[in-house]
Amino acid sequence: MDRLTNTIRPYAWGSTTAIPALLGVEPTGEPQAEMWMGAHPGAPSRLDRGAGETTLAAVIAADPEGELGSATVAKFGPRLPFLLKLLAAGAPLSLQVHPDLAQARAGFEDEERRGVPIDAGHRNYKDANHKPELICALTPFDGLCGFRPPLEAAALLDGLGVDSLKPYVDLLHAHPEEAALREVLTAVLTADRAEMAHTVAEAAAAAERLGGPYAPYAGLVHDYPGDPGVIAAMLLNHVRLQPGEAMFLGAGIPHAYLDGLGVELMANSDNVLRCGLTPKHVDVPELLKVVVFEPSAPGVLRPEGDGEEVYETPIDEFRLSRHVLAPGGAPRALPDGAPQILLCTAGTPRVGELALAPGESVFVPAGEKTELSGTGTVFRATVVI
Repeated sequence: MDRLTNTIRPYAWGSTTAIPALLGVEPTGEPQAEMWMGAHPGAPSRLDRGAGETTLAAVIAADPEGELGSATVAKFGPRLPFLLKLLAAGAPLSLQVHPDLAQARAGFEDEERRGVPIDAGHRNYKDANHKPELICALTPFDGLCGFRPPLEAAALLDGLGVDSLKPYVDLLHAHPEEAALREVLTAVLTADRAEMAHTVAEAAAAAERLGGPYAPYAGLVHDYPGDPGVIAAMLLNHVRLQPGEAMFLGAGIPHAYLDGLGVELMANSDNVLRCGLTPKHVDVPELLKVVVFEPSAPGVLRPEGDGEEVYETPIDEFRLSRHVLAPGGAPRALPDGAPQILLCTAGTPRVGELALAPGESVFVPAGEKTELSGTGTVFRATVVI
């Protein structure tokens, strides 16, 4: 197995303190948003097997079956199919959706054919993969996920008492529900920006005054003044996860993370279509092709099982579980049929002979037998084969 050295991404929305506190180091004063663990080309983990430091991506490319196992390669190809992260939101992330696999392939091929540079600001599809994801809270974690029922969203907007929101309230009373949600989101994102900025300011002031169910939305305008995403966010369910609880986000489900520290696991992709709460490119026509316009209650996941506690999802590219190791407990043997990344978030556990501190992680190739011992909490990321 290999101890990993991981890159921390300094996105502007990142907390300046959450990841340093977990790692037990002094904050730098700069935002530290995500720590990536995996083989994504954007920031692959690094390791050293005695011949100098290299990347996990290079190690896997040199011997896919040896590192991933033949079953994983047969099912997902010669690459690690998941990306594990620590995510620390100190400000709201962009309101966004992810494409399904067919949409990602078609969109990527189209932009490649048109010669859109992979690093262009207006590029939508960075790769040909889908990006379902799971976020598990390490601290209380606030987010937005999935559309409210239209009548519930109408009541929320109407309660603000802002005259310029009345047309959206009326649209949300229309039928069928899917058409109502589509019309309102389209209208919000294509409205005159000056008029929308005024509406956003009025809505945010009312939300701050009213509090209660409006509280999660009141602060958005401070980070994104005039952004139509502030109104779009009110169409979505607010979710607060407690430590240990998780939320799964499938293709087409609009969502945003607002605040908190969590373990995030996703398919190995960076495809994001933004709806708002961002200075970045918003491609409304492409976005409308991807969004699933259906009300959906955000399902809060809790780990199931004794010993290894599993967060069940409908995705094969990744599987997240948690081991809480109590003092005096017997060592726990781990399955060895697939590649896995193990991340310590608390205590002083051991993976085989390697001692881990919070924030440290290891890659265990397929076929390598190992066990967990000591005390603490370890998250295990692997695949379903």
